[in-house]
Amino acid sequence: MAEGKKSLNFIEQIIEEDLQKDYKKENLKFRFPPEPNGYLHIGHASSICLNFGLGERYNAPVNLRFDDTNPIKEEQEYVDAIKSDVEWLGFKWAKECYASDYFQQLYDWAVEMIKNGDAYVDSQTSEEIAEQKGTPTQPGKESPYRKRSVEENLELFEKMKNGETPERGHVLRAKIDMSSPNMLMRDPVMYRCLHKNHHRTGDNWKIYPMYDWAHGQSDFIEQVSHSFCTLEFLPHRELYNWFIEKVSKPGEFEPKQREFARRNLSHTIVSKRKLLQLVEKGIVDSWDDPRMPTISGLRRRGYTPEAIRKFADSIGVGKRENLIDVAHLEFCAREDLNKVAPRVMGVLDPVKLVITNYPEGEEEWLEAENNPEDESAGSREVPFSRELYIEREDFKESANRKFFRLTLNKEVRLKNAYIIKGEDVVKDEDGNITEIHCTYDPKSKSGSGTEESLRKVKGTLHWVSVKHAIEAEVRLYDRLFTEETPDGVKDRDYLDFVNPESLKTVTGYLEPSLKEAKEGEKVQFQRIGYFCVDKDSTSAKPVFNRTVSLRDSWAKIKN
Repeated sequence: MAEGKKSLNFIEQIIEEDLQKDYKKENLKFRFPPEPNGYLHIGHASSICLNFGLGERYNAPVNLRFDDTNPIKEEQEYVDAIKSDVEWLGFKWAKECYASDYFQQLYDWAVEMIKNGDAYVDSQTSEEIAEQKGTPTQPGKESPYRKRSVEENLELFEKMKNGETPERGHVLRAKIDMSSPNMLMRDPVMYRCLHKNHHRTGDNWKIYPMYDWAHGQSDFIEQVSHSFCTLEFLPHRELYNWFIEKVSKPGEFEPKQREFARRNLSHTIVSKRKLLQLVEKGIVDSWDDPRMPTISGLRRRGYTPEAIRKFADSIGVGKRENLIDVAHLEFCAREDLNKVAPRVMGVLDPVKLVITNYPEGEEEWLEAENNPEDESAGSREVPFSRELYIEREDFKESANRKFFRLTLNKEVRLKNAYIIKGEDVVKDEDGNITEIHCTYDPKSKSGSGTEESLRKVKGTLHWVSVKHAIEAEVRLYDRLFTEETPDGVKDRDYLDFVNPESLKTVTGYLEPSLKEAKEGEKVQFQRIGYFCVDKDSTSAKPVFNRTVSLRDSWAKIKN
């Protein structure tokens, strides 16, 4: 049976309808327009996948444009990080653009608007301007400077540009309608005086355009056909169109702004301001801390670009905001890592297992399959000896019939090795088990084909040879917040919900094949979870980050 045709989302429907009307396919052009004032997060990843995905679907160019109009918060570091994130996700932009590329053109247009009576210099304080804006049910009041002459406005605007006026002395406002039901149309500010150094233009400019003035005009300059943004910009659409109408000529191609709803992620904060607070307060180590929802944090934690793209595609785009369970993102990570991550053995809470009837000083190398999901992954050899480490929780002196791991007088299989039987334990003076003694069946070697090797036992344990094990720092990351909506609880600060168990560091003992593992390499510690080699890792001290556990442990908590 032929696979069903995938239905279009409402964004694609808009494009298809436009193509049926007056748009030509060769005129389609999209853009991803981040502000370089922080690192991108999982919400931005969805927007990246939307815009660049449309580019791939329609074979249309997609610009990467930095809306760099606020020199107070923007830095080259963020520009570089954003470019790295987009490339890592697997996308290529047609042109690398900056709103700052258009500062002169924006200024020239603003001058023309002053000349045409569509803009004026206001010398009130920001507080006075805000007070005169009115309310959604009450019209605003006109500024006492609204009727300034064109000549005076031009002279003041020139002085603003040259830095001859104080930072808070004047603003340039569009002259629209102070009684408009849309408060954004009540003479919005177009320029403010900022005597700050810009990361690209240096100190060339003493005035900087506001977002609403720069964004739409940048789309117009680049001839973007569809400008997609999140739902909070819906009220801005009227102003977007008004500004473009003022600078365009009859018959020129004009961009179309359309909005989609955010997809919020549970147990997560995506406000750049709040993410920066987490870094500044030392709650996390950096923007790329593996607990952060930033793309760089997810990458360092071990998420694959394929998993994030799958997540973005599966949640789609909609017209209403909703909350996506972070478990769905984790599911996408597991699904992809299951296909690509080699299986290895590591013990994170070790107790020594001594096989008393295995010859002392002897060792052997056993064949182990790298990935049952990938036949081409081949196999490797792991060392086996008399003394092994197993997980402490995999042994109980006595247990009920539902415990399928090792206990006294019971048999289990050691993965890729032999069947063993629990015989005795050694304890310290506090009663803690320090060694488990067992015997093994020499004829039960996995894959040998003997009758003994085919014997069925209910439990299979992972293990590491004590003699050959390498020590590693293992960072067990968990969700950063215990609350589903940490910044949505009335009368509570989001920091109240920081998970004190979001990072636990242990010493793990790993099979020797991992000694030369490189930064970013991903593996599955069998029966534990998926892990990734951290950038802090060295050959002398390997460091592994837990990406996700094999199963969703939070589902049990919720239930």
